[in-house]
Amino acid sequence: MNAFLTAVALVLVLNVAAGLVRVIKGPTQPDRMVATQLFGTTGVAVLLLLAEAMSMPSLRDVALTFALLAVVISVAFVQRGWVRKESEPPAEEAERER
Repeated sequence: MNAFLTAVALVLVLNVAAGLVRVIKGPTQPDRMVATQLFGTTGVAVLLLLAEAMSMPSLRDVALTFALLAVVISVAFVQRGWVRKESEPPAEEAERER
């Protein structure tokens, strides 16, 4: 069972590597934010799988902390988007106009 859990954790890490492409190339900020949310969610899943595979309950605490931080990051991103003035164009449009 430990080999299976470790293999699933490896597949999830490869998923994060694929998400890294979206962070680098992502055409818009929301695309990049969704990819970073993927990192948080997958990181929590990997930690939980490794905690079970390696019999290290302390990794569950770390996974819980990461899950809470992911929520804070999401709220911060949404708050930043709402604060932007409607008259102010998004950064991508400002760069295209130059």
